[in-house]
Formats: sequence, structure tokens, C-alpha cells
Amino acid sequence: MRAFTYERAKSPAEAAAAAASAPGARFIAGGTNLLDLMKLEIETPRRLIDVNGLDLDKVEKTSDGGLRIGALVRNTDLAAHERVRRDYGVLSRALLAGASGQLRNKATTAGNLLQRTRCPYFYDTAQPCNKRQPGSGCSAIGGASRSLAVVGSSQACIATHPSDMAVAMRVLDATVETVAADGRTRQIPIADFHRLPGDTPNVETALAPGELITAVILPKPIGGRHAYHKVRDRASYAFALVSVAAVIQRDGSGRVAFGGVAHRPWRVEAAEAGLPRGATAVTDRVFAGAKPTAENRFKLRLAERTLAGVLAETRA
Repeated sequence: MRAFTYERAKSPAEAAAAAASAPGARFIAGGTNLLDLMKLEIETPRRLIDVNGLDLDKVEKTSDGGLRIGALVRNTDLAAHERVRRDYGVLSRALLAGASGQLRNKATTAGNLLQRTRCPYFYDTAQPCNKRQPGSGCSAIGGASRSLAVVGSSQACIATHPSDMAVAMRVLDATVETVAADGRTRQIPIADFHRLPGDTPNVETALAPGELITAVILPKPIGGRHAYHKVRDRASYAFALVSVAAVIQRDGSGRVAFGGVAHRPWRVEAAEAGLPRGATAVTDRVFAGAKPTAENRFKLRLAERTLAGVLAETRA
């Protein structure tokens, strides 16, 4: 691990200003992903800005009946929150499907959104990786790709986003609230927060340098039956090959988003009109234009079958 400086921020705006003034600075809260990346010298920040002391660890009701979830709310606390369990069950289920109990106790809401891919080539510093070293190439293309993207990828990157929570946030139409170095705030729809790789897979989110996530806002509850199904290689502590987050109404309409298949949570709203007709009507449109490899082509059928299981559960 390389040497770095460390400081504790006293306010969100101060934290953002400190990060913007030091190229390569990183915020640290739970550190469940960042510290691993630092040990491997994939991330080499010159400055760490500790945001744990900021007052961003509350879940509060909004004026329209939604929820404002502070950036520092731990995954365990969010999954167990009474309102989340009652009104946003898909989010609670997704959180409980992620990592282990020990990691959920440390991991934060903002950190979960910002975690980086688990592509094996990203973690292998002996292999070229455009996400780790822009312009070096993508070893996954033509390599071991079983766990990687089948849709939304590019010639520069076929990695997937690992978050379970983000998939649920996408189906709930969450909004990410931030503060910049000059103190200005903005709200970014979750649909626009994670970027597709294109020619710059190293640029993973819509955040500007130094911009700090302060909260995630959920709109008022939409009702319906909530489900999160995650298919993985082992029963726990594994990332999704395919996951499905869904909210299904009594008339069969609803919303659905997929994880484990793309560089960001994958939702195609236009395909949701097919939900009353069944899983195939949805996945045919969701994965139109998919470019799987020979190793991960199975994900297309797996996504269809997983959604079929979700629909059977929510309509029982």
C-alpha cells in the first residue's frame, strides 16, 4: 500500500472541497471495497478524507411521503429499517442478498453505489484493463467472461456492476443527492448515475471530481408485491450471475431491473409493458441487441427464467 495523507471532514461541503483540491483523493467511510483496492495498488489515493463524522447516517421521511436515506446509513440498518421493510421491500431483500453480515455492518449506502467491478482482470494488475489503466486494452474480451456483461458493453470493457442495492434503487426510481466543492447541491436520477463503458470505462458515474454523495432519495411507495431474486455460483457471499428486482401490481403491470448483466443496473422501461404477458415478452426486449460471449450466453436464458420465477412468486 502506498503512502497517503488522512483527514476528517467536518461538513459535506468541506469534504467535497478537500477532495477537489487534491487530485486522486478518495472519500472513505466503511472502506469495504476501497481498502482492498488500495492493498492491491489498484486504487492509489494520495489523500483519504474520512466522512464518517458527518451527519449523514439517518433515514428520514420526505414531504411527499418518500424516504431520504443518508449516505452513511449502513446496509444492515437500512435493510432492517421499518419503513424500508414495509414500503420498499425490494430494497431490503436486495441488501440482504449482498456480501456478508459483517460487511453489511460496515458498508454504507453511498459506498454501495460506488463500489467497483469485480471483473477478475480488473483485479489482476498483470493484465491489461481499460478500467484500471485507460487505453491498455480489455483482457476480458477473448478471455474468461462467464460472469461478465451481455448487454450495454463496448469494445473497451465488458465488466459488470456488482451492487445488489443499486438494482433495487433503479427499479424504485431513486435519486442521488450530492454536494460539490463550491457547496452547490444537485440531484441525479439513478437512471443517469452509472455510466455505460463506451470508450471511457474508467469513468463510472456522473459524479464530478470531488463531488460527494449526501443521500439517496426514494419517492413515495408504489405498492405492489416486491421481490429480489439473485442467482449466483454459491448460496451466499457471491456476486450475481443474474439478479432481478421487481415490483408487480395486482393487474400484472410493474417494474423490473436486472443485475449482473451490464455495466450498470439494467432496466428498459419500455419492456415493462410485456410483464402481464410473461417473462419472455419482457426479456426479448430488455436484451435486444445483447452481445454475449460464448461463455456467458447462458445469462440470457437465465435472466428469462429468473424473471419467470419472480413473476410466479409475486402472482401467487
